[in-house]
Amino acid sequence: MMYWHDHGVSGWGWFTMTASMIVFWVLVIAVVVPLFRTFSHNRAADSAHSAAPGGPRTGWSMPEQILAERYARGEIDDEEYQRRLATLRGMPPGSAKP
Repeated sequence: MMYWHDHGVSGWGWFTMTASMIVFWVLVIAVVVPLFRTFSHNRAADSAHSAAPGGPRTGWSMPEQILAERYARGEIDDEEYQRRLATLRGMPPGSAKP
């Protein structure tokens, strides 16, 4: 005689399956989202460096690059550029070389 009753999934079985599936997907998302953000952030930073004319400048920090871009666009004059560059490099004003 075959027992067709009492061998199925009970209410607790359905609850356990549902809860474990939700936990599984939460864990997958919790791992994938930080990885995606990390790699997309690094890619955006790399493209910002390589987007500058002539490629990335070695030995220049990001503030110096921004200052050089402002000078190239004409937002600041030569005197202000020299003064701010010297400040960024920690040298006395007038001693910076572009």
